Amino acid sequence: MNNVIYLRRRHKVWLEAGKGHLPPGTVGAILKNIESLGYTFSAPLIERLQTLSLDQITEFHATLIGTLRALVGAHKAWEPMYPNFPQQVMAMDEEQLYVNAIIHYLTNALPMFEKKERVLLLDNVPSKIIELGTLEDFEAIFSDLAAAKTSLSQTDTNDMAWFVEHYGDGIYKLLPATIPLRENVALIGAQLMQHTTQAATFLEPQLKTATDVLRLAVALSDGDVSLSQSTKFKTFSRKQRRLLLSFLERCPNLTEDMLRWRGRWIRLGEKLHPGEWQQSFPQVYTAFDIVRNDKPFSTFNRRLEGAVDDRNAATMLSLLQQRPGDFVRRLDHLLRLDSLHQDKVLEHFKAVAARVATPVLLQVLAHFHHRNAGQSIRTFFPKGNVAKVQAIKNTLPPLSEATCMAVTEICEQTLVEHFSSLPPLGKCFLDVRLKDFPVPFSQRSASKPLRTLVRGSKLALPPAKTLRFFIWWKDGRERTDIDLSAVLYDAQFQYQDVLSYYNLKSFGGHHSGDIVSAPQGAAEFIDVSLEALRAKSIRYVVMSVNSYTQQPFCDLPECFAGWMARTHPDSGEIFDPKTVQDRIDLAADTRICLPLIMDVVKEQVIWTDIALKHYPSFNNVHNNLGGVSLMVQAMTSLVKPSLFDLFTLHIRARGELVDTPVVASTVFSLDNGITPFDTANIMAQWL
Repeated sequence: MNNVIYLRRRHKVWLEAGKGHLPPGTVGAILKNIESLGYTFSAPLIERLQTLSLDQITEFHATLIGTLRALVGAHKAWEPMYPNFPQQVMAMDEEQLYVNAIIHYLTNALPMFEKKERVLLLDNVPSKIIELGTLEDFEAIFSDLAAAKTSLSQTDTNDMAWFVEHYGDGIYKLLPATIPLRENVALIGAQLMQHTTQAATFLEPQLKTATDVLRLAVALSDGDVSLSQSTKFKTFSRKQRRLLLSFLERCPNLTEDMLRWRGRWIRLGEKLHPGEWQQSFPQVYTAFDIVRNDKPFSTFNRRLEGAVDDRNAATMLSLLQQRPGDFVRRLDHLLRLDSLHQDKVLEHFKAVAARVATPVLLQVLAHFHHRNAGQSIRTFFPKGNVAKVQAIKNTLPPLSEATCMAVTEICEQTLVEHFSSLPPLGKCFLDVRLKDFPVPFSQRSASKPLRTLVRGSKLALPPAKTLRFFIWWKDGRERTDIDLSAVLYDAQFQYQDVLSYYNLKSFGGHHSGDIVSAPQGAAEFIDVSLEALRAKSIRYVVMSVNSYTQQPFCDLPECFAGWMARTHPDSGEIFDPKTVQDRIDLAADTRICLPLIMDVVKEQVIWTDIALKHYPSFNNVHNNLGGVSLMVQAMTSLVKPSLFDLFTLHIRARGELVDTPVVASTVFSLDNGITPFDTANIMAQWL
């Protein structure tokens, strides 16, 4: 049992009932401690805690406080350049701010100011409730992750690894019969091979293609199982080599599949030595011979690309019918290729739709539903472990509304038929606010957050007058300067100004001062006033974190960022954990992160968690298609299936919609039941 994982993922802990009888004051003292961090206990958990012995409650308290502090960022000392921020920055003239900055740049010493006593926090912040969980619910975390139908974050994969390592052969009772996501097969398979005795038996039916085996070898080498980056393969033991080759020998279309990743297989072959096993695995030996020596071999993709080049719709349809996934990914192209073949394309699509994965069908549904909506740009999230976004002008030729509607009807009908085979839901309540939360199709590059969010999620601002952005970092092997900025745009996405190290006061906002070295850790804050921004026609505020000294975040001992909502910004400490809304670890191999965009008019925070390759020029960002302005346009106009769409299809298939959660047996909402933050459960049970 790992209450750190349980608490982080579900705001629950599990404790066996003890035989102690603690006085109420003991639990009350713990409640007071966690209240300052923004948490409290449910009544059942309080009752369970009172049954513990003094030693048990002491151990529980230490784990709890350490975990909660790390979650909200309260495990670090927060000492900005100006300790009486924000009033101190407001009152100081520009000349003095400039002189203080120059002295710091020359000496790395912070200016000396007396820290004034601050009044207690005046904001009334509701506490997050920690519930008493069960062992079965805790173990369901692993089962849901293993059954996920879309890619997982690094945090997710780390948690899965903990389960396999600590459960050993007992993990098989928690595994689904089939792991649907091929990346998960590799990640879990590598762990099973290291920590259990039954890995080969379990993996044999799971590894269905040569690429599955390639991913497994990558996972064993601690590489990128998405295959978006190359891997330096480790030296495998003889037992591992034989096992990997035996998996390959059973794969159909072996040579064709290997040619898709020819360079990777050549490097892997140097580690597997297939020539030593020619007699045992002849098919593998022949495939490696063709791949290594580049011998002629006709592949599906070569035939398909030939048909594409010839604009031969009939041949394309004939070939793609064999590969439903490829068919739907090229559906838009097929419908544009030849208007005379559109009816036949739709007929073929209807025939293969039932064999297409649910996540893919949902994305096709959303694409064609919004295809003629006049979107000026198209947004893509490239596969990989770094959260990059690409946006291009929408130059798609038009398709008729009737054609688009025909595609969406096929998608909806297929999904409803699929969901109808699942257990009934009874009466269902569906919160309309779920329209603001995209379906979690890919969490591969998501940062480690305080609460799990999908990129593009739109969160209503809590009652507040001021938003306070924050970062904390510590130097790596050399001096490290991380800069916090807030970039301001109007409703037309035109750059207006930036609050940053060189501009501490603007548009009613204030920066706590630029710190350029953090051997013991350093912090920066930015306050933005919602009222002042509205008065000056600012629509969007982009939170930006930039490594000025060019070290990637992954090379730092620790770096994280987040935001607070404050009604009385001068009350409480500058960093008050009770007011922290979201916090993410910055640990990717990138130097720039845009954690969020604030929409001042709609009073929403749009969760972005994206990286840029190069630091944008804020002065001409409207001319820079790779810059922040384009990212704002892309993320505010993102077209993705929402959780509302997904759950509506489930209710059509196997439930009855009701108007109130009180009478519902299944609830989809922000507050209880199935929520947008239950991403592992959604990826496993609802896709």
